[in-house]
Amino acid sequence: MTVIETERLLLRPLTGDDFDDYARMLADPEVAGTLAESVGTSPGDAWRSLATFIGHREILGYSHWALVERATGRFVGRAGPWQPHGFPGLGVGWCLAREHWGKGYATEAARAALGYCFNTLGAREVISLILPGNVRSISVAERIGHRFMRQMDYRGQNVLIYGQRAAAPA
Repeated sequence: MTVIETERLLLRPLTGDDFDDYARMLADPEVAGTLAESVGTSPGDAWRSLATFIGHREILGYSHWALVERATGRFVGRAGPWQPHGFPGLGVGWCLAREHWGKGYATEAARAALGYCFNTLGAREVISLILPGNVRSISVAERIGHRFMRQMDYRGQNVLIYGQRAAAPA
């Protein structure tokens, strides 16, 4: 899977070595509560979630990347393309450890992931599923050019679908 460098982040494949940082991130109920796909906060829940992203990459060739601060080498979260079985389209998602909220990392990573979807995967449309009260993620979606498309029930949760179509060829 491709490694991407942005101004402040390294987006690299998630691995089992990320487990401790990943589990710490998901153990925070405020972080877990922002996710459109329900994830528990136990280490076992984090293990299954991490394994799902790694398995997604093995099956489809792409998945969320680990987000690493270039200046410090610290794990800050995950973001990337996502389309598991039953998902309503090719999605871009993000999840950051709470101590990294408000730094612009989610927008930076989501922009890179969106570019990857359009330029590498050849997507015509990219969406993001967001919980209705998650104003931070709605703001990230809007900053990367997504617009509200519709609401739907996804795996027992009411979610908002934000998204955008690829630019028409010149």
